[in-house]
Amino acid sequence: MRFLYSFYFVFILSLFVSCNGNDEGDTAINKSISQDIFIDLNEKAISEKQAWLDQLFTRLHKRHGFIGTVLYAEKGQIVYENAFGFSDLRKRDSLKISSSFQLASVSKMFTATAIMILKQEGKVDYDVDIKKYLPDFPYEGITIRMLLTHRSGLSRYMTLAHKHWKVKGVPLTNKAMYQLFLDHKPSTYAKPNQIFHYCNTNYAMLANIVEQVSGLPFNSYMSQNIFEPLEMNNSFVYHMNNDERVSPYILEGVPGYRYKGWRPIKQRNEYLNGVMGDKGLYSSVGDLFKFDQALNNGLLVHDSILQEAFIAGSPQSRRRKDNYGFGWRIRGAQDSTVYHYGWWKGFRAFYIRDMKQQKTIVVLSNREKGPGSTTFWNVINSKRNPMGEWCSTADSLAARAN
Repeated sequence: MRFLYSFYFVFILSLFVSCNGNDEGDTAINKSISQDIFIDLNEKAISEKQAWLDQLFTRLHKRHGFIGTVLYAEKGQIVYENAFGFSDLRKRDSLKISSSFQLASVSKMFTATAIMILKQEGKVDYDVDIKKYLPDFPYEGITIRMLLTHRSGLSRYMTLAHKHWKVKGVPLTNKAMYQLFLDHKPSTYAKPNQIFHYCNTNYAMLANIVEQVSGLPFNSYMSQNIFEPLEMNNSFVYHMNNDERVSPYILEGVPGYRYKGWRPIKQRNEYLNGVMGDKGLYSSVGDLFKFDQALNNGLLVHDSILQEAFIAGSPQSRRRKDNYGFGWRIRGAQDSTVYHYGWWKGFRAFYIRDMKQQKTIVVLSNREKGPGSTTFWNVINSKRNPMGEWCSTADSLAARAN
């Protein structure tokens, strides 16, 4: 009995030391016991969470038709990643972790990052009129900050193009989109900085500013300044800059699907896919994890600049619980949690980062319908915390011992 009590005391003490990093006065044997027990418990917790996540996503695949890839990470370590279903449903070729999906509006955080890189280099100012960068822009008083936070009041370029882009078989590029605003000067949705109005035009215009300031096509700038430095080898921005006609299908990345009943229909290419900045970025879950870690470690922009991306850009509103920063939605009910969803022509994307708990989940699908975001928020908010729960347990037991 005395031996069991002594072992129990050493067990609690060793866990406490492992979690608090205070090993002063420990003997070599106690250090060894502490490290071995912590490693064993940590691996056990990770294994349990992996099994839980695999059960969850296998059920979503089999019962709810989820096809796509998923990655979940904590404290800089990938806990779970997997691929479900097929890339091409006719060829029935299996999806891979490295498969590249259209990110749709999740592209916006990358466009915002490009702007922040230019800010860090002293090449742009968030708060001057964008006429400084686009001299013939037909509206007054709009700044880069307003574009980033969706407070410019600009109207939707897709509506403008639907009305005035007569030949839909010809790609609408960023240059052509911009020319439509010059030619027709559509009425604004609101005065600059008056209200929050989520609008893809804001981020398409930001891509134009990146091109004007850098002297590079937007897709080239993204490759040279983000994808290549981070070795995001499965990432690219789809473009039709030099195409005279819209191709029948996009041959890069995996195809997207919509369903008519139970019949999958492969999505065709279309003229709006030529506009970059608001969408159009293709990536894999693994590459998005590289981007996630680059943000955590200041590899693209300094922390002082990055943190502004996570500051609410609009006053609080009863109708709008969550706010918007620079390319990220900000979870109002959760401290330091940001996210973005994407939907576009047969693709769905979900990217959630709990920066306080250091948790990240990325889910990419090439089917336009599937599980909603609630499932993924449940993963983020789960108390099954493989990297932290054993430390919490040890702290609790040590407190009782004292």
